[in-house]
Amino acid sequence: MRRIDLHTHSTCSDGSYSVHELIDYAHEKGLAAIALTDHDTIDGVEEAVRYGKEKYPDMEVIPGIEFSTVNEGKDVHVVGLYVDYKDQKLKDKLRTFKNARVERNRKMCKKLTDGGIPIAYEDLEKAFPDTTITRAHYAKYMLEKGYIKSRQEAFDRYIGDNCPYFVPRENITPEMAIECILENGAVPVLAHPVLYHMSDAKLEALVVRLKKAGLKGLEAIYTTYEAYEERQMKELAERQGLLISGGSDFHGTNKVNIDLAVGYGSLFVPEDLLPPIKEAAGRRLED
Repeated sequence: MRRIDLHTHSTCSDGSYSVHELIDYAHEKGLAAIALTDHDTIDGVEEAVRYGKEKYPDMEVIPGIEFSTVNEGKDVHVVGLYVDYKDQKLKDKLRTFKNARVERNRKMCKKLTDGGIPIAYEDLEKAFPDTTITRAHYAKYMLEKGYIKSRQEAFDRYIGDNCPYFVPRENITPEMAIECILENGAVPVLAHPVLYHMSDAKLEALVVRLKKAGLKGLEAIYTTYEAYEERQMKELAERQGLLISGGSDFHGTNKVNIDLAVGYGSLFVPEDLLPPIKEAAGRRLED
């Protein structure tokens, strides 16, 4: 059985591979399907789908997105699979979300600058043009400027959740992202739930809440999971009647040692997970 990878990023957000490079590499890795799920943008999706169809008819390129939302002051991500990237309503909604991200970035730049780490939002835009600026870009910028000794230090000391200079995004909840994905006809999946470091009871309560809002799937297979965590997430998905998804969260060189399709080396997302997700979308998008 071939692999699939339903969580990847390009230079349209915080990945280091261009859309073409990502699709080429996915085919080189022998993937049956790859989903492009950049943060809060579908800018590269149409190009990815078209390029994949033209060059690699034996590999499906799935249009997707990863919404960054806030739950109780912490980031929670929701992936949308089989997105209708031509939908004007989605494009308008993403423009609103982008404005919220820009406002959050301006506040975080001010906090860092006031704390002795001078970063102007305009400088970030110049350093990373034509992309959705995320905290990974902050880490790269801070490293290049010599403010930190490693990218991980940026998250551990400065901009990680609960760190002094972290600013949560405002007013964009997981429910809002799910509603947006459902209105588009796509399939909402809760991304990497283990990474939220919740108790079992609290995580299940979140999943139950989001299921009521229309959540359809759970990312039960993921690069950083231990075997017991993958088993727990699959059991949670089964209890709640959710589809199982999975992916590497590939960012190229921006996430060290995480490779496409295989994560740290042992990741395996089987292609037989895809038909029920496609069925849930209710259609197969065509150009």
